[in-house]
Amino acid sequence: MTVITFAVSVLCLLPQAASGRWACVRACPPSCTCTQERSCSVLCDRSALAELPREFPCEASAINLEKNRLKFLSERAFGTLPSLKSLSLDHNNISFITPGAFKGLSNLVELRMAHNDYISYLHTRTFSGLKKLVRLDLSDCNLFNIPDRIFIEQPALRELLCFQNNFRRIPGAIRGMENLTHIYLERNKIEAVAYNSLLGLDRLKYLDLQGNRINVIHDNAFQDLVRLENFYLNDNLLSTLPRFAFRGLSRLKMLNLGGNQLINVSRTWFSDLVELEVLYLDRNQLLHIEDGAFENLTSLITLHLNSNNLTALPLSVFQPVYFLGHLYLFRNPWECDCSLEWLKLWMDSYKLVRDIPCAAPSSVAGLDLSQVVFSSLNGSCVDPSELNLTTASSEVAATTEDRFNSLISKLLQQELREEMGNGTESLRNGTLSDEEGQLSAGARPAPTGQSLLALAVGWLLFGSLGPPDAHSCLRYT
Repeated sequence: MTVITFAVSVLCLLPQAASGRWACVRACPPSCTCTQERSCSVLCDRSALAELPREFPCEASAINLEKNRLKFLSERAFGTLPSLKSLSLDHNNISFITPGAFKGLSNLVELRMAHNDYISYLHTRTFSGLKKLVRLDLSDCNLFNIPDRIFIEQPALRELLCFQNNFRRIPGAIRGMENLTHIYLERNKIEAVAYNSLLGLDRLKYLDLQGNRINVIHDNAFQDLVRLENFYLNDNLLSTLPRFAFRGLSRLKMLNLGGNQLINVSRTWFSDLVELEVLYLDRNQLLHIEDGAFENLTSLITLHLNSNNLTALPLSVFQPVYFLGHLYLFRNPWECDCSLEWLKLWMDSYKLVRDIPCAAPSSVAGLDLSQVVFSSLNGSCVDPSELNLTTASSEVAATTEDRFNSLISKLLQQELREEMGNGTESLRNGTLSDEEGQLSAGARPAPTGQSLLALAVGWLLFGSLGPPDAHSCLRYT
């Protein structure tokens, strides 16, 4: 073993010249391919390797061992490779990593170990010796936790990818890592964000906590994230937030709170987010947005409020969002009354909003807000339901009056014809007595004006009987 180590050390002292490039190819492990470029890459991916090659070219700057069958990494598993910058062990069957397995890789910048389903435990000294490590990917493994001091030798670490594991809390190992800029913890089983979970991360720009089970966020949990720009909290179980949840996050550009269980939007949540450009509040259960909730969002460009239970969006809630370019409001049970007239006018003027289906009032249900016509009465807006009711009442009144006048006119003409007929019949049968004349006429007394009026009103009330003839009118009297 000593001889081999010495040989590797001598080889690693060769100058990085043309001969060095050819040396990389000559020392290439079996089942692998090595490039001849100045930066030597060793490609051993998809080679069905169950064990690591015994040696690697010391000129290697990148080694790819993805999609093999590696199960175990022993101490100093890769020897001494001072030029190595990138190492990928994704998609293997690694179950155990001996402490010090990466010693000898003093200049390693990126280590990828994602998609190793059998990694459930890491020793405190797993990454010992990797003092220049900048990016570490442990995604889609089977980790339930990592030791709090596991990154004690990685002061340069900036990007940590641990998504799709089994963490129930934010790993304490990241606390105080002042150089971290990106943390990916999505699709774990995290239930809460404690007040001290993210302490000391004052250079963090990107934090992804989406797809967890977070239902509690403590006060001041984000107080140290003063440089945060992108924050994903979507698809959790949040029903409320602390009063000043995002206080101090003045550099935040994007905040995603979609897919939670929020019912109310407080005016205090976003008061410090003066640089926020995109805000997601979609797929919640929002019923109410407090006045002034968006008043300090002077840089907001896109606002997602779709897929909630909102029925109204008063102008006092909305303004003053000065530069809003995209407003998404679909899949809400909007009540398209006068409180949304401003939105209709805004839609017509800027053409930046569409798909706002009305659920109420019934007179416009199913229509898009863009199709609703608001009218004014004495300078005031009239709700579509009131407008339709007023119009309908006027139409009914007018129709009733016309039918009444027409019926009276017809009945009066009928009475006149009946009287003229009776007079002629009397002259023709002048020898008959008055009593006999009444019997010959069918023993029906002539209708009076009062009876005609009663008949007209009755017919209007029971119009379904159809317009009566003269004889039926007489029978009703």
